[in-house]
Amino acid sequence: MTSIITGDIINSRSLEPNEWMPALKGALTLYGGTPQQWEIYRGDSFQLETPPDTALEAAILIKASIKQLKKIDARLAIGLGEKSYTANKITESNGTAFINSGKCFEQLKKTTLAIQSPFSQLDQTLNIMFDLALLSMNNWTPTSARLLKAALEHPNMNQIELADMFDTTQGNISQGLKRAGHDEIVKLINYYKSQITQL
Repeated sequence: MTSIITGDIINSRSLEPNEWMPALKGALTLYGGTPQQWEIYRGDSFQLETPPDTALEAAILIKASIKQLKKIDARLAIGLGEKSYTANKITESNGTAFINSGKCFEQLKKTTLAIQSPFSQLDQTLNIMFDLALLSMNNWTPTSARLLKAALEHPNMNQIELADMFDTTQGNISQGLKRAGHDEIVKLINYYKSQITQL
């Protein structure tokens, strides 16, 4: 089984591509190289392949990377399934993971993060949890997004080390992470991983 994230940048035209493209590429590069693991196409759309257990963390990191900039956001659909055809470019590969990701992406109307897998009961539970997490994520300020991204990328750093990194106080880091919903998001990622590894 594999996971395919299909996404695009909301309001991408409100900024020049050179303002948000490095942030997007930086997040995608954490999970492999282009064009086999990820590819940006049609200007502001992208596809990324990750192992199923890291898909949610990857999606949240992409969102945090993009929301470091004002006015824009990322819409992300996680599709789980098989990869039955591997091409040189991810956008030309195929399988149920790609089909689920594409279908899920087309259904993203009022929400900006959802999953579709062969397990509808699991999808239902996770999508409710994602909607609740988005209550926090949709309200991230650029500062919250930057802080949350750093905390996810460096899970072994404590608040004092993060404070050094951001040249601020441990108290500010603590408040910032709380505002970003960090503890709850980490719990969600861990719950997601525990469910996916049982499949």
